[in-house]
Amino acid sequence: MNLVSATKTLARFATKKLETRRAYAEVHSNPSVYLAQPSGNRRYRAALYFADSMVNAYQARQWYEPLRQLAQKMPLVIIVRNPKTAIALGKESPLPVFYAKTIGDIENLLASQQIDAVFYVNQNIRNFQMMRFNSPAHVFICHGESEKAYMWSNQMKAYDYVFSAGVAAQERLAKNLTRYNVAERTRLVGRPQIDVDYPAPISVNPELPTVLYAPTWEGDRPSMRYGSVQSHGVALIESLIKDGGFNVIFRPHPRSGINDSGYGAALDKIQSRLTEANADSAGTLFYDESPQWGWQWAMSDICVTDISAVAYDFLATGKPLLITKPLSAEASVDDSPALLRVPSLTSHSAANGPTVIRERLAQNDDSYADLVEHYFGDTSKNASMNRFLNASVEIIDESRSLNEKAGLAS
Repeated sequence: MNLVSATKTLARFATKKLETRRAYAEVHSNPSVYLAQPSGNRRYRAALYFADSMVNAYQARQWYEPLRQLAQKMPLVIIVRNPKTAIALGKESPLPVFYAKTIGDIENLLASQQIDAVFYVNQNIRNFQMMRFNSPAHVFICHGESEKAYMWSNQMKAYDYVFSAGVAAQERLAKNLTRYNVAERTRLVGRPQIDVDYPAPISVNPELPTVLYAPTWEGDRPSMRYGSVQSHGVALIESLIKDGGFNVIFRPHPRSGINDSGYGAALDKIQSRLTEANADSAGTLFYDESPQWGWQWAMSDICVTDISAVAYDFLATGKPLLITKPLSAEASVDDSPALLRVPSLTSHSAANGPTVIRERLAQNDDSYADLVEHYFGDTSKNASMNRFLNASVEIIDESRSLNEKAGLAS
């Protein structure tokens, strides 16, 4: 590292440290907002534990509405470990936020409240600091159903329960985890997010088909290299723009470009092309950085995505879907029912995107009803949301009963 680079790195570090100190001061100047410990029947019964920075806030955001509905049955709090995250979530979340700088802060919270279940949306290493506590049930709810190797990590064994979308998830765990009782440790809750209606921030040309392209990020290790922005995305978007016969919603993964500057550069190129071409396009060309994930499903006629949770979210709509084939031979790919059935898009065919997409839209003879049932169970209105709420209440009440018997109840 040369002197200029070292100076810039030190400057960034100093700026980050100053921002953290200011956030910490703001949190402690508003204890009723970020440090509250309610009493009486307002005491918290459950918590979402989120130890991350805001770069991963998308993982928590998709659970706001299901957890808000659970909070109508019993008080619930979001526990965070980063002061800047506490401030940001405090402003946007419908749930109260508690900032716990230390394990001692968590101990004090648990001692004053009745937290009988803690939910986790990711595998942050700091989850284990929370999981040292015996009294709550620890429940992994994840941030989306997918065929990524992440979904059968051995870390799943650390949780008392895993909320799985459907039978496919249980089969995935049974296939890949040894010494793990899937029937006892999982609960099938569907995908409660499909029961949430989000307002769309844009309108599209109703005379044209709407393509949702929602690639995942580049990954942080060889087995997780599913991202298609460089291998497929630039050529696909360019072909759709030149064709002119589509609305395009491009929804990149929030972590895109964090580990690979080339991936980030490809994103910038796509954003520039969509912005530049939108003014003269018959269709709407939208680079989507909106906070909500869900309105895109209703607005789109077809989705192109990678091996990721997006594929399974869109699968539940029953609309046409294309899943990109990873260019990296090191990416871990499982021969799942979905990947065997859903047509793939290779990097070579991405430049011919308009033709491939029109052909896919014209195929009305294939139904994913059986796949949807396999992956999500009943997807009728509010079925998933009700299963999530019922499973959560059951575990919270079960935990309370066990804690009282063991003398651990607060």
